[in-house]
Amino acid sequence: MKILAVNWRDPGNPEAGGAEIHLHHILTRAAAAGHRVVQVSHGVEGLPEVEDMDGVEVRRNGSWYSFNLSVGRYCKGLGLDTFDLILEDICKVPVFTPLWSDVPVLAVVPHLFGTTAYREVGPVKAAYVNLLESLIPRIYRGCPFVAISESTRRDLVRRGVPGESVEVVPCGMETKVYRPDPQVPVDMGRFVYLGRLRKYKGVQHALRALAILRERRTDVRLTVLGDGDYAADLKKLCRRLGLEDLVDFEGFVPLDRKLFCLRNCCAAVFPSEKEGWGLTVIEANCCGTPVIASRSDGLSDSVRHGETGLLVPHGNPEELADAMERMIVEPGLRPALSAGALEWGARFDWDATGAAMLEIMERTVRSRGRASQPENREDPPR
Repeated sequence: MKILAVNWRDPGNPEAGGAEIHLHHILTRAAAAGHRVVQVSHGVEGLPEVEDMDGVEVRRNGSWYSFNLSVGRYCKGLGLDTFDLILEDICKVPVFTPLWSDVPVLAVVPHLFGTTAYREVGPVKAAYVNLLESLIPRIYRGCPFVAISESTRRDLVRRGVPGESVEVVPCGMETKVYRPDPQVPVDMGRFVYLGRLRKYKGVQHALRALAILRERRTDVRLTVLGDGDYAADLKKLCRRLGLEDLVDFEGFVPLDRKLFCLRNCCAAVFPSEKEGWGLTVIEANCCGTPVIASRSDGLSDSVRHGETGLLVPHGNPEELADAMERMIVEPGLRPALSAGALEWGARFDWDATGAAMLEIMERTVRSRGRASQPENREDPPR
């Protein structure tokens, strides 16, 4: 097959996150299986227009603001009729591939924003995002969907996508990288947040929980790994709460530092309002680290309450503080959750995810009657 993948960001983008990691693992395995894979994403200053990334031809065009308006024209210039399948990763906003191509479309959905957008950006941008998302059931009618969690599947069905059109394929994990290290001691007073710093990610609730624990005279610290446009607000809140000596903002860190922090902490904290799944949850679990998270879409799929971690109501610093304190002081809780986390994390494998996705991609092409005929096709321009 020739596969055209469309995603807002590519894995080389400085703001790439879990959705980009997920898609890249799928595409590299399709390429390794002998398929031609081209990914189109928005341009980034300092990155080349065309780049080979692990066998995937990554093409960058347009800007963050213009990508969804220009991507159709750009892809037509690549020779759309030479492709067997378009895999659109609906991350950020849809680019409505069925409107500008007759090639079969497979829609992959990490998660949709919905009303969360109004708490993340201004009302005009949020309304724009919600308008585009509301058109998904109509414009992608007849297209197969893949959701990365049951929460996302339910959201799609709730919005009007037929349930029989949506399959769930969970994310995998690099278990040879994310694994325990008995040489790293566990600091029972240390918690870690790992991810982008956006308002909807809820780190502000973790800071307020920390302030509550300080008032209770509980010895606790928080390490924040990651960066984003909400970082300055979080640091201001940290100063206002008088937590400068208890919180370490480390920004983006190398893999070895990330692994040390995940292994060294008492628990990872993910107080996000909404996630597609929670890839970082499983990264922590594979290191033997339990997770405390919001009982929200995505996280309620990746965290098994009482087995691999604890779920608390979103936006409630008091209950988040209670869960953090339980992890520190309750005898046997952390070891039991750690054992459950390791067992749960071992279930996820990128090869299995890639194989399931490839079967769906091949089935989509067969069902649309597009058998690949390489001898009659021209390659897209390089």
